[in-house]
Amino acid sequence: MRLEQLIEGINIKCLEGKSDVEISHLNYHSRKIGPGDLFVAMKGYAQDGHDFIGDAVSRGATAVLSELAPDMVIQKLSRKPNQMPVVLQVSDSRKALSRLAVAFYHTPFHNMNLIGITGTNGKTTTSYLLESILLAAGRKPGVIGTVNHRISSSVLKSSITTPESLDLMKILREMADHSATDVVMEVSSHALDQGRVADCPFRTVLFTNITRDHLDYHHSMDAYFKAKSLLFTGLSDKVSAIINIDDPRGADLMALTSAEVITYGINNSCDVTAKDVNVSRTGISARLISKKMGECDIRSSLIGNFDIYNIMAAASAAITLGVDLKTIASGIESMKGVPGRMELVPNTRSLTIVVDYAHTPDALEKALEAANQITEGRILTVFGCGGDRDRGKRNEMGRVAGKHSHKVFITSDNPRSEDPIAIAEEIEKGVIASGQKDYVVELEREMAIRMAVESALKNDLVLIAGKGHEDYQIIGNTRRDFDDRLVAARVASFS
Repeated sequence: MRLEQLIEGINIKCLEGKSDVEISHLNYHSRKIGPGDLFVAMKGYAQDGHDFIGDAVSRGATAVLSELAPDMVIQKLSRKPNQMPVVLQVSDSRKALSRLAVAFYHTPFHNMNLIGITGTNGKTTTSYLLESILLAAGRKPGVIGTVNHRISSSVLKSSITTPESLDLMKILREMADHSATDVVMEVSSHALDQGRVADCPFRTVLFTNITRDHLDYHHSMDAYFKAKSLLFTGLSDKVSAIINIDDPRGADLMALTSAEVITYGINNSCDVTAKDVNVSRTGISARLISKKMGECDIRSSLIGNFDIYNIMAAASAAITLGVDLKTIASGIESMKGVPGRMELVPNTRSLTIVVDYAHTPDALEKALEAANQITEGRILTVFGCGGDRDRGKRNEMGRVAGKHSHKVFITSDNPRSEDPIAIAEEIEKGVIASGQKDYVVELEREMAIRMAVESALKNDLVLIAGKGHEDYQIIGNTRRDFDDRLVAARVASFS
């Protein structure tokens, strides 16, 4: 595509060179630049792309877009290239990248419904449920989320919940080429704060809840909520905003949006609610009630009592997309589980072992409450906290684990560059503060899982929390293969 076509509608402060050149690809990683590409230099959380302009040009970049004036860009070049690149200056590189991506991938969302889901917990499960409902309705949904990005038989591994705008538009183009009718997208607070979805025209937006997370990035709960609320501001009344009104910030969000609001919850008078909720080891049954559509009985294989909220959320979204209650019930029942979300681990000892992604105090508390509801015996909890992330939640998670477990096994999660011992000590303080005395610290995660499984009796439940679907562990700069589910199944067979 020609550069002049790509930059239509973008406010270019200054342009040095001719804009009638052909652009082969766009990229914001200098190492991925090839001849004929446009390099977009952006300021990141840890690095500044402007520092890599010289590298991008040395690799053959035809054009450079940045927030620097052309003369400053030229100063970044370590040596004069054979062909000086076209240099474009903008006020906001990140915003410009999003517009460029939409143009380069030919407005991929043009013929599809975009559904954005945000919130601290429940995004992934809600997206799986909605996908299943849409499949039951005979539609062709795509999903972009924490576990993976998928449509039909095409599955891409996910390294981030919500991709950068360029990667996002590339994925949406692939989904459009697969004739997607709807795309369900998990939208993280980081993505909203950084404008990754700024040019996505959502048909339906959904708020699950907000509890402590990512304060290493946002610094305060108010800033975290403000980032989440960006998905709901600036919308027209033709957009549907689905809000969990049982969450304390639900009412605040309602006041911030101009979209048509659909509420869901159990503790308030809502547009969508549920009654006669029953939860067991075999799943959930309930009566789903919609003011607009009527009532129907639902059954789900999900085993978390909190999953009734995810079910109501997905049903609410489906209703905005014109799906009837019978189809909604069918879709809910046919969805058999979500990777790493209260996932039962089959094992030769027939022990109840559950792996869950809970990595916040609220998510861990809800997982433990759900576990206690379906367990006659003890709760044995294995968990750690990630390094280089919000340190403040470690003590809180220790308190939660100590309060709701019969025994706690403190271990490593993804310690990254931090000392695993120091992380464990912060968790341990919370466990001690809870009054729990039956706990051990075992930093080798496989050994901690083995200890918990070997301690388990017939009626006990082993909860392995924090990593969920992840099939790796990051220690220092090393990423090694590690899947809680595989490890638990293996150690159970030899215990």
